[in-house]
Amino acid sequence: MKEAVIVSAVRTAVGKAPKGTLKNTRPDDLGAAAIREVVNRVPNLDVTQIDDVIMGCAFPEAEQGMNVARTAMIAAGLPVETSAMTVNRYCSSGLQTIALAADRIRTGGADVIVAGGLETMSMIPMGGNVVRPNPALVDTYPDYYLNMGLTAENLAKKYEITREQADEFSLQSHQKAAAAIQSGKFKDEIVPMTVFVDEF
Repeated sequence: MKEAVIVSAVRTAVGKAPKGTLKNTRPDDLGAAAIREVVNRVPNLDVTQIDDVIMGCAFPEAEQGMNVARTAMIAAGLPVETSAMTVNRYCSSGLQTIALAADRIRTGGADVIVAGGLETMSMIPMGGNVVRPNPALVDTYPDYYLNMGLTAENLAKKYEITREQADEFSLQSHQKAAAAIQSGKFKDEIVPMTVFVDEF
């Protein structure tokens, strides 16, 4: 069995939904910037060698609808002959694309795949634009539609995590991320972009 390896990895900056500096930047443009840069960083790669582009998206609708992986791929300048697909596994959609790509390569189904995730919560609200739960499932399996906020509350209760502990962990996590960015630890992986910013 062949081995699958990651030869290039980048990401865009993270914005703050729904009012951050990326709020007016389309998700397909964010994806295109990442795809374009990740491909450009592989010396001697002929883009016609790319067998597939797989992008994960938790809420594939509106600006990130249809086959947003293909939209981003075309916007990135890859050949129209290249295949692309969008995967939805909610919060782990991007990670799922990497697993799918690795499996395809290891089993001989492909040689080169671009995989990742894209979305913007500034343009697509949590749950999507029009939420229409199946009434039968709401009655018989209500946890199916449980949102992440309530899931977090349930886990905090189950594992006896206090609000203060959660806040402290969150603060430390954000401080570590800010310090890492400030010190340049991510400078080689964050793709710079020009974006339109409204007056606040």
